[in-house]
Amino acid sequence: MRRIILCAALGLSIVLFLLGYSYTYSTPTGPTRHRFLPAAASSTDADNTFNATLGFEKVLVVGLPSRTDRRDSMILSAALSNIEVDFIDGILGATVEDKVIPLPPGVERMQDPSVGSWRGHLNAIQDVIRRNLSSALILEDDIDWDVRLKSQLHDFALSSRALVQPLPAESDVYADPTYPTSPDVSFIPIPISFDDLPDTVPPQHSPYGDGWDILWLGHCGMRMPSPEITSPETETIPRGRVVHYPDHTVPQTQYLRTLSGVDDVKEQYANHTRVVHHVSHAICSLGYAVTQNGARKILREIGLRAMDGPYDILLRYFCEGSFGRDYHNCLTVSPSLFFHHRPAGSIKAGSDIADHGEGYRDIPYTDVIRWSTRMNWDVLLNGGTEFVDQFPDVE
Repeated sequence: MRRIILCAALGLSIVLFLLGYSYTYSTPTGPTRHRFLPAAASSTDADNTFNATLGFEKVLVVGLPSRTDRRDSMILSAALSNIEVDFIDGILGATVEDKVIPLPPGVERMQDPSVGSWRGHLNAIQDVIRRNLSSALILEDDIDWDVRLKSQLHDFALSSRALVQPLPAESDVYADPTYPTSPDVSFIPIPISFDDLPDTVPPQHSPYGDGWDILWLGHCGMRMPSPEITSPETETIPRGRVVHYPDHTVPQTQYLRTLSGVDDVKEQYANHTRVVHHVSHAICSLGYAVTQNGARKILREIGLRAMDGPYDILLRYFCEGSFGRDYHNCLTVSPSLFFHHRPAGSIKAGSDIADHGEGYRDIPYTDVIRWSTRMNWDVLLNGGTEFVDQFPDVE
């Protein structure tokens, strides 16, 4: 009898293999779910956002090896989210010699923490190129995400495809009439509703669409391209948007926080709205994905050309094509999907780059993220599904 059962099980496995099915493990809304997905579309299907590397070939985390507290936290969050991560060692800026920094004439060396951040991120970029990764998501080691991250990324993938994939009828016509470049500096296209996404040509290389250099998924400030904030260098940035409303993973607008002077989501949209658009006026490189081609361009432009600003600002110039740099195809999402976590404890320990002051933080928090993974460690460890909402709706 046992031999019959084993043979039947083996036969079923072979049948599933021949039918092209594969097993994936995911947590789109918190509880663990098992699913069978068609293997034939495995590399570009939007459902690949639910896999262990979120639809990218690798997930890389940049941080100082000495910050074991951050590595412990990242390992725990990743494990509870069914995400596989590789660590890239950050570097203390004081150990980076002047001769390796491409300083233009008249520009002084930046402070050591900024130099260390620049070099740490470039080490991650270098790793992507050296290993010939098709794509990688690069995260800083102090960030947090929603328990529903994989579901959020699935929605982002569908939205980004609507902006960069051609329509089926013609290979050079897009739902966003300003893509790949805006023909009229004053033109603002009608936003695309997430509930009415256009049919587009299936991508060939990534579940997030083809032809992008960066997906800037974690930031602490971002503007939406528009004529009001356009300079002669950035007037051709595509202005298409995909508006997801309602997205109840987004806090009400009174909870939103940004380091930008203006919060476009708060100013222009109702509660629980998330918008996918092209990069403009970005601040903080908390989390971003690169393609192999994009990584090579970043190493050339930011690693081997003028270092005349912090890494995140140079990445912004890289995307926008501003301050003498070429334009690159960068997509983003507002509000951000990743944000700094501020743990309970010494406030001074909150950053290895900026001075956050002295004192003690009694209550941990993560801005913008509703069902924070870090704030729900105990719930996840105990197999619970009643998650702590940092930003509950108010009437």
